[in-house]
Amino acid sequence: MLVPSLLIAGVVLLALPALVLGVRGLFVHRGYSAAEPGDRASVVVIVVLRVLLLLLLLAVSGVLLLSTIGAIVVDVDLHGMVYVLFALDLLVAALVLLTFGRRDQRPGRRRASPARR
Repeated sequence: MLVPSLLIAGVVLLALPALVLGVRGLFVHRGYSAAEPGDRASVVVIVVLRVLLLLLLLAVSGVLLLSTIGAIVVDVDLHGMVYVLFALDLLVAALVLLTFGRRDQRPGRRRASPARR
């Protein structure tokens, strides 16, 4: 009963916020100019890969939540593949959070130069 609850907590506390932040940062492209045709193709590839990664995160999180809640309700042991899916879910969530799911860091405030004397 404790292990499935920990798996559910891990998905709810890490994977679902990563999914939300990833959707928010889906169309944010740092360093790319949409005005140039060469950059436009790379932006399309990046957006498609991000969408596929978010769909993978959604699918794995859904299967993981469904199987762990089902195991708690029916009171059966979890299959070994559930733990593999949990590790995959955490890795994909970390990938999303560390790449396009993080917020933009504002540049540090520059100190004003003292007036010349």
